[in-house]
Amino acid sequence: MISSWSDQYAELLAEQFHSIDQLAKASQEELSDLSSIGPKIAESIVAFFRQDRNRQIIEKLRKADVRLEREKVEEARPEELPLAGLEFVLTGKLESLARSEAEARIKALGGKAGSDVTKKTSYVVAGADPGSKLAKAEKLGTKTINEAEFLDLLHKAKGKL
Repeated sequence: MISSWSDQYAELLAEQFHSIDQLAKASQEELSDLSSIGPKIAESIVAFFRQDRNRQIIEKLRKADVRLEREKVEEARPEELPLAGLEFVLTGKLESLARSEAEARIKALGGKAGSDVTKKTSYVVAGADPGSKLAKAEKLGTKTINEAEFLDLLHKAKGKL
């Protein structure tokens, strides 16, 4: 589950535009053609890239060697990714990464990040102070892993790419 509207827009834009430069060149019409991006959001994005201060910040980031484009990886079919067919539900607070980052890593490896424990849930990742999802996982017999096990699983899955 995406944590906020801005995260949803960021994910959508990152899928459509492979670099900040491509996004900066996009017209208001191109942006408005994307699902969930209306004319006001498109106008705001275009206006952002017109502002000198914002362009200067992007240049500073570029000079600091911040990668401003998606990593070029050989496109694998979703069913070929290491976590294909697996669904993860996160509960509690993760110490080493934000929930949105954990969900993005799951998706990048072909898995699905769910928001509720069901019979289809493969793993429940229990962070600090887990909520009722942990009890539901135990009731359903769903495999529960802690954060360290989750990070190890992600590391091993990434190594299979």
